Amino acid sequence: MKIASQKDFASGLMFTIVGIAFGVGATNFDIGSAARMGPGYFPLLLGILLAVLGVIITLQSFGKHIGDQSLGNIAWRPLIFILGANLAFGALLVGIPSWGIPHFGLIVAIYGLVLISGYARPGHKLKESVILATALAIGSYGAFVYALNLQFPVLPWFLGH
Repeated sequence: MKIASQKDFASGLMFTIVGIAFGVGATNFDIGSAARMGPGYFPLLLGILLAVLGVIITLQSFGKHIGDQSLGNIAWRPLIFILGANLAFGALLVGIPSWGIPHFGLIVAIYGLVLISGYARPGHKLKESVILATALAIGSYGAFVYALNLQFPVLPWFLGH
């Protein structure tokens, strides 16, 4: 059989792989039953649903499609900066003790995330990213610390949370 839509084939395959990974990962937790759900119940069902959806999309990729359905070039710039920004967010938020990197808290992690991910867009302006990061940091602090009263490091060396 010939693949009519490379886009559908690739996305269906990705959904299937991620769904199976979620399903397998959920087995590390107590699944429970429908009446008494454990922490692994929802991720398992979500993984199964995602894998089934992926198989359906993959099978449909062999049907008839109108127009160009090829994958095209990979957008490396956004891919690298978005993934890097998420990795930096995690490293700044909780630190990497094995590498000697301390945790910097939520505010610094938000600034790192927004400033790095901003470079994914051609024509990026640093001023816009700083304004957005400031708004997100203030909003997150207000929502998590004041409204929800969550206790976690926001700026560990400055605000004492």
